Order: sequence, then C-alpha cells, then structure tokens
Amino acid sequence: MDATETGERGVLDGVRVIDLSRVLAGPLCSQMLADHGADVIKIEPPAGDETRRLGPPFDADGNAAYFSALNRGKRSLCLDLAQQSDRTVLHDLLKNADVLIENFLPGTMNRWDLDYESNLAPTLPRLIYCTISGFGADGPLGGLPGYDAVLQAMCGLMSVNGSPQSGPTRVGVPVVDHLAGYNAFAGILLALLARQQSGTGQRVEAALFDSALSLLIPHAANWMCSGDEPGLLGNAHPNIAPYDSFRSQDGDLFLGVVSDLQFRRLCEQTERADLLADPRFKTNALRVRNVAALRAEIEKTLSREEVSALCDRLMRGGVPAGRVNSIPGAFAQPHTAHRAMMVETDGYRGLGIPVKLSRNPGRPGRRPPRLNEHAEEIRAEAGSIDKKSALNQETP
Repeated sequence: MDATETGERGVLDGVRVIDLSRVLAGPLCSQMLADHGADVIKIEPPAGDETRRLGPPFDADGNAAYFSALNRGKRSLCLDLAQQSDRTVLHDLLKNADVLIENFLPGTMNRWDLDYESNLAPTLPRLIYCTISGFGADGPLGGLPGYDAVLQAMCGLMSVNGSPQSGPTRVGVPVVDHLAGYNAFAGILLALLARQQSGTGQRVEAALFDSALSLLIPHAANWMCSGDEPGLLGNAHPNIAPYDSFRSQDGDLFLGVVSDLQFRRLCEQTERADLLADPRFKTNALRVRNVAALRAEIEKTLSREEVSALCDRLMRGGVPAGRVNSIPGAFAQPHTAHRAMMVETDGYRGLGIPVKLSRNPGRPGRRPPRLNEHAEEIRAEAGSIDKKSALNQETP
C-alpha cells in the first residue's frame, strides 16, 4: 500500500531540493528525498549528468540504465553555471528552496560566487547546503577528486575483500558511494530537524573518505584491540564461525551462524550431533580458531544436500542460511515482490524504497527525466519567485 492509497503525504512533502550533483552519491541522496515527497529539481550541465552516457544498456530515450537507477521523481533543467545568466536563474530558484546538494570539486562553488558561508548563507539563512566530496575541502588530501573504487583501495576495504587466490578486490557494488549518499540523506534530515528548532540552515558534509573508513567494522576494531593486521578471508568472517559460503549438491549457500544456539540447531538439522561433542567446536571462539577443520566437516555434509530444500529447512529451523543468488534470482524471489523492492510504472523499472514508514510510506516518483525536460516550467517558477521577491521589496 503506498501513500496515495493511505491518503498520507510523503513526510518531505513541501520540501524543495535543488540538486546540482552528478553520478551516484548525490543523485542517490536526492532520489531518496524525492521518494519521500520532496520536490527535487535536478540541475544538469548542457551535456547532462555523466551517468546518462554510462552504458550500455540504454533505454528508449538513449539514457543509460545507470542514470535511471538514481534519478526518478525529479525534474530536469540544464544550466551552464559558468555563465552569469544561468547562475542568476539558480539564485532565483534557491530563494524558494530548502536544500541544495552539490558534489563538485571543493572550491568550484566559490569560483562561481556560490560558496555557502560567503555567498548563500548571508542571504538565504534557512538554506541547508549539502556538499559531497572525495576527501573534504582541507587537510592533506583536501580538494582532490575521489571515486568509489579508489577509496575502497585507499581506506583498506580491498585489503579484507577477496581471497588469497584472488588477492585484494573491490566490493562488487559501489558501497562507498552508496554509504556517502545515505550519510548525506541522514545529514539533510538532521539539518531539517535542527532548522525546526533554530530557524536556520547549515552546511552538511559527506566525504567518501570518511564513509569508506566507517565501513571497517569489525576489522578496524579488531586491529585497534589486538594489533594484528586483518587479512583476506574470502567470504568468511574474522570473528564468527561458521559464517561463510559452502557448496551444496546443486549450488552455493551462505551460513550465518552467530550463536552457540544456532550452531546446535545447524548440527541437529544436518544430523551432525557429533560436531556438538567435538571439543574444537564447543564455543564460537574455539570454532574461529579451528575454522578450517569445521569447514571441512560442514562441506562434507552439505555437499549431499540440494540447496533450495536445505536453505528452507535450515531457516525454518532457526539457522540463518540463504542461496547465493544471481541478480535475476534475487528479484525472482517472492519476498522481493512482497517487500515491493522492484517497481514498474509507465515503462520504468527500478528498485523499491528500502526505508518504510507506516503512516508516510513514500512512493517512487515519476520516471527519470529526459535532459532539460522541465526547463520551461522550472524557469517560469524561477521568474515568478523573482517577481514576487521584487514586489515584496516594493511594498511599503
């Protein structure tokens, strides 16, 4: 059931967002704001957001599928911010905006006389200014460009991802960009709440560098405590066993056995009571120390089982287990449909909303915009804002 069916508006209804960002983290953040009711105006350079060209595959309008994943629910306007006339249009739009999001290299907005502290905050005190960057504006790496995989490498994520055979590898999805987008989303919501109390906006900053380091749980904590450098574990966990992928008769599954109770249930469900009596596997700490021997025993047992039936039996028996699915397999699961995690509307297909509110659930907005699709209506709005401002100033 969506917001239309419940009669409830999105919780961000009435919030206007001017989105200058491109590629992933910023557009993901603004798409989440749009899903929950915000009016998001996507400002693109004349050539458009780079992700429009990051294909194949491309849709019927010639936009890459990558772009469609991050830009639903928005309106598009092209502005060349190197031109004073287009910066004037942006200023007019900001007069009626609550949030500005940008992910230019630090210093770019200052060159355009759009710096928050110097240019925007004095005249737009309620504006919340969200900046997303690789490393922040200052410090030894301040102002340098940052991309997801580069940050995965620099911040240690690759060093714990992969196996001794593969060597360090990046996580297969851009997790740093994703987390930076979510951090920006959370920061904007915090700033909106703070503005209700103070009446003023503030700067919100999300750096990919910070986001990447914050992902190092539990590896950083383990190193800080023990002094031992974490290494490559494949799919295994440094603190828990058995917590790894295993081969069954007809496919791979993942076991996530966190407690002694779950280990006992695993042994019962697989008819391996002998493992419970083995002194090497009595506790999680012992299982971690003897993980190679434990893995050999589990593999010997699971190799005789069919993965679907095995996972169903284990899960219903209280043992977290799941088939290692392909992307199509993940979306074919009935629970994906039940959780509304794939949306299809007006020829658009995309991911569902992962944050669900009971009274204000939000809903996926309009299809991703064509380049400059809403220029006429947005420019008209900017003009009316500017005229209203002038009238207010003339009124005695």
